[in-house]
Amino acid sequence: MNTAYPSLEALTSAYLAGRRLEHGLSLRFGQCRLRLASNSLALVHTLREYFRGFQVPDEEADIAVQALECPAASLDLPLLAKEPDPGKPRVKEEYRDLPGGRLVRKRLTGMLFLFGGAINLALGPCLRNDNQVVNFINSRYIQWLLERGHLLCHAAAVSAAQGGLALAGFSGMGKSTLALHLMSRGLNFVSNDRLLIKPSENDLAMHGVAKLPRINPGTALTNPDLHAVLSCEDHERYQGLAPASLWTLERKYDVFLDRCFGDGRFRIASSLRALVILNWRQQAGGCRLVRVDLERRPDLLGAVMKSPGLFYLPPSGRLADVSPQAYLKALASRPTYELTGSPDFSSAAEACLNLLSRHGLDSPSGPATP
Repeated sequence: MNTAYPSLEALTSAYLAGRRLEHGLSLRFGQCRLRLASNSLALVHTLREYFRGFQVPDEEADIAVQALECPAASLDLPLLAKEPDPGKPRVKEEYRDLPGGRLVRKRLTGMLFLFGGAINLALGPCLRNDNQVVNFINSRYIQWLLERGHLLCHAAAVSAAQGGLALAGFSGMGKSTLALHLMSRGLNFVSNDRLLIKPSENDLAMHGVAKLPRINPGTALTNPDLHAVLSCEDHERYQGLAPASLWTLERKYDVFLDRCFGDGRFRIASSLRALVILNWRQQAGGCRLVRVDLERRPDLLGAVMKSPGLFYLPPSGRLADVSPQAYLKALASRPTYELTGSPDFSSAAEACLNLLSRHGLDSPSGPATP
């Protein structure tokens, strides 16, 4: 470490000097208590609306996050580009490790994120980029779970009263869409795109992230419970498009689950009973759900594994074990199924409900009981 760089604590103190972060919000994700402080009442109102269902009275927090609304800050530090993920064309983030932690800068928005130890600071035009503040808050919860022995998976998840399903698959396969179809059939929502798992005695726990699902117009049009996500103008705009065109549209909409499905349907934690991996293709025949052995299918295991990324800072330099063997060991006690054929969310939802039933769980026709 080049000690000529300022420490994380010194840089944080400089940014916060003379600032009053007098507005707050307390959240609870599972057993983790998080407190946000900000100088922007408007930002707190926006986050309060986003995290409906996770708010709690003020209490001692496990994680403290600060969000400073201000113009994008200039930096004299040389930053390293974070190489884009496979299939992504451009660099979106750059970073610098400092004594005591890490600084990450978003190139497009100029948002800065400083974290390490007890410091978790987002600063810049936070209100205009509230989605990045949401992601930062969730990244701190992911860090908290990873420090407690969980594994990060690229998966959505749903649950019934006695346990649920993880829905994995490479990007664009429709994990969130299938999860929402299963919600329409009575299951609860656990997570959208990130899932953390940890074996315990006679169980495999899964913990979701408080991130709302984002859907394309085709998903909203084909599920009556999601019609309210689109405005009347957007309904008219997309109604006449062919299914193939709807599938490729890039525009995304947040799904506020309580508005579409009622209160109390975002549960964030459950026992994991089975893993379903979406591996279907357009025009590939009927939808099929087949049991597979992950040890013999490394291609499918790759769809489940997820690197923690830049926003995970190993405590005391200890790296989390994200090897294939770690995932195989964690998932060994649970059956895995591959969903193949052509995308058919109605048939896939029915197959998943039957799967839950075969594994001794309830398969509700209405909202699952708490």
